[in-house]
Amino acid sequence: MKVRGEIRAMFQPEVETLDREALTRLQLEGMRRTLARVKTNPAYHARLGRVQPQDISSPKDWERLPFLTKEELRDAYPFGLACAPREEFLRLHMSSGTTGNPILNPYTRGDIAQWGEVMARCYRAATVTARDIIQITPSFGLFTGGFGFHYGAERLGAMVIPIGAGRTILQLKLMKDLRATVLTAIATYPLRLIEVAREEKFDLGDLCLRVALLGSEMWSDPLRAMIERELSLKTFDIVGMTETGGPGMGIDCEARAGIHLWEDHFYVEIVEPTSGQVVPDGTDGELVISTLTREGLPLVRYRTHDLTRVVSRERCDCGRTHLRIDRLRGRTDDMVVFKGVNFYPRQVEQLILQHEGASHEYQIQLDRGEGSSDRMTLLVEVRAEFSAEEGERLRQKLRDLLGLSPEMRFVKEGAIPRPVGKAVRVLDQRAAP
Repeated sequence: MKVRGEIRAMFQPEVETLDREALTRLQLEGMRRTLARVKTNPAYHARLGRVQPQDISSPKDWERLPFLTKEELRDAYPFGLACAPREEFLRLHMSSGTTGNPILNPYTRGDIAQWGEVMARCYRAATVTARDIIQITPSFGLFTGGFGFHYGAERLGAMVIPIGAGRTILQLKLMKDLRATVLTAIATYPLRLIEVAREEKFDLGDLCLRVALLGSEMWSDPLRAMIERELSLKTFDIVGMTETGGPGMGIDCEARAGIHLWEDHFYVEIVEPTSGQVVPDGTDGELVISTLTREGLPLVRYRTHDLTRVVSRERCDCGRTHLRIDRLRGRTDDMVVFKGVNFYPRQVEQLILQHEGASHEYQIQLDRGEGSSDRMTLLVEVRAEFSAEEGERLRQKLRDLLGLSPEMRFVKEGAIPRPVGKAVRVLDQRAAP
């Protein structure tokens, strides 16, 4: 879809269309500003080798700094790496902390303003305007999602329905009665909307939704196509995480040629996961992010574990010049290793959704079988039209394309538990006593 030159579709066209040289100048300024802020925290400054802001004369200088890891952020709980006085913190958000300490991110007034700015950019990239009515379904609380979508909508001037998580029947009622045009959600929540609508005989055709901004989970292209078909809308893939300040780090545009990352706020590197060496554009690797404008918890070369590649640094058909990365395809820490075969849940999802009658709900269960041998069971929810022949074709594809031969269990829709938050795709009990 050619939309080149339509700068009216941008929130900050003067920044979103900067040429590469101007973007690089902004990034160098941001790097030096970030190092100046890090100097206020002696422990953080020491782990960087006490590098000085004036030591950074090019992005190559930045790439010599050490990586920051999730484990270090957990070990720094609560404020070990914070770079602002406690009295400047207006808000705290944090990760779930399911393993060890949570990652806590303190927000200054400047951080909250920055969050609203990048979120407003994301809304405009997704064609959202002040005339839209936005229903926010991520939770409002320590999780960053709900507030980020709210701040961006306020900056845009759009009407907000801040319902938060759960209460799916009420979600559908409000969408219909208040004529919501934009849905914001974690990537699998539209599947729950579709399921509940079917159970309650709710006509999805009565909705006015035209756009959905979805993120927080890996979701495949087939799943995207199914959501768009069932809800009669266009989806946009928004990225971000608690560590970087929440959703809003980037989003894909109407051109669907990669996810724009806002380079005046974030510096992007793709590295080889094992060696940590920066790889050429177009090569798959791990996404490393540095924040250039965050104040409370600036990140210097943070290893996200997300796998992607740089698609292009050229101007997009939408007119934006900020680099584009591929949709996130997995995480280095989400890789499943089963009897010497390495794979990602998203690869299994893509195969399942190719089969008539197969549901979008599945779960990979791993445990120890007899003789301490690993055992894998793939649960797939199916509808009445799913045939034995389809099941055999799925088995064959798993063997041929992924080298997997799991035990297959086809169950009725609704048999796999639905969590309140993100879907649980892998249940690994091999380490259980």
